[in-house]
Amino acid sequence: MVVDVAAAELDRLHERIAGRFWRSEPRARVREYVSGLVAGLERKNGWTLAERAGEVSPDGMQRLLRWADWDVGGVRDDVRGYVAEHLGEPDGVLIADETGSLKRGTRSAGVQRQYSGTAGRTENCQIGVFLAYASSRGHALIDRELYLPQSWTEDRQRCRAAGIPDEVEFTTKPRQAQAMIARAIAAGVPFRWFTADDLRAGQVPAGLAGRSGRVPRGGHPVQRPAGHHLRGLQARRCADRSPARERLAAAVSGSGSPWPARIRLGSHPPAVSRRGHWLMARRSLNDPDEIAYYIGYGPRRSTLVDLAWIAGSRWHIEECIQQAKGETGLDHYQVRSWRAWYAHITLSMLALAWLSASRAQVTRGEPAPATRA
Repeated sequence: MVVDVAAAELDRLHERIAGRFWRSEPRARVREYVSGLVAGLERKNGWTLAERAGEVSPDGMQRLLRWADWDVGGVRDDVRGYVAEHLGEPDGVLIADETGSLKRGTRSAGVQRQYSGTAGRTENCQIGVFLAYASSRGHALIDRELYLPQSWTEDRQRCRAAGIPDEVEFTTKPRQAQAMIARAIAAGVPFRWFTADDLRAGQVPAGLAGRSGRVPRGGHPVQRPAGHHLRGLQARRCADRSPARERLAAAVSGSGSPWPARIRLGSHPPAVSRRGHWLMARRSLNDPDEIAYYIGYGPRRSTLVDLAWIAGSRWHIEECIQQAKGETGLDHYQVRSWRAWYAHITLSMLALAWLSASRAQVTRGEPAPATRA
């Protein structure tokens, strides 16, 4: 049953993106590529995917990523629409985060020594900024951008050697997140909340809060001076540390840590008087002195449980990235160019969306959909 659903769903998804490919060869090869990404291969690169497809060299797979005539951005849009169709709910959550891929050399687009949260240290790597969608039906990645440090954008010759278009300029990670959120809004993706970690992507596009109704800014680290000042204030607000309260808060947060306090911050002009702005504190169960802070923004009647649940939902994007790296070869690529990075990452996202939609169908007990003859 599970295999039948997945196979039929891949047929439907391939049919959905077929119009983005103007020649039959890449249109057929992309199905082999996506199938290979979810296969039980130790590494999922041009050689292994070609061998699995019965090809004698990786040339065809590499051509698909580097030069083949297909609309990479259009397939990204198809992935986003597909996820919204299968996982979309009015109370959905958009989540932004970044991840690093370790690389050797200096010629891969965007590579340099920079901090990678994946490695937990400064490494020679590329950084991708991602947007995920999560609901009670499941979660998947729906957008992506490659971060280009200023050392790259200030060297146009180096950019051209990596295939980076001349019009691509330096953009901060928060700005990249904003652009992806704006695309999701324009595409009509259903959601009510947005959350992020230290990207500080809480600087949401103009009009976002008014449209969605609930757009908290979660996971933003508080600056050290404010953090020290608020630690004592938070401690005074946390008198209620009953086991029942901590179990409830820990379960809601999804992170194994309780949310013992929220503090209302500032005031708002009349135009947004129905909204609240909070500082939330999360205490570690293992180390009571370890406290993490979140900034939240949303309806004034939002409860601590509401805010804790949304902030805790940030973990879904980490699950997406881990699943994509483990199941759909997100970081298994061996390409250097700008176009090839976007092509591979987009197809890895498509494969993850396919798996997520298939799981959702099986969970809901839906039969395998019929495919065209």
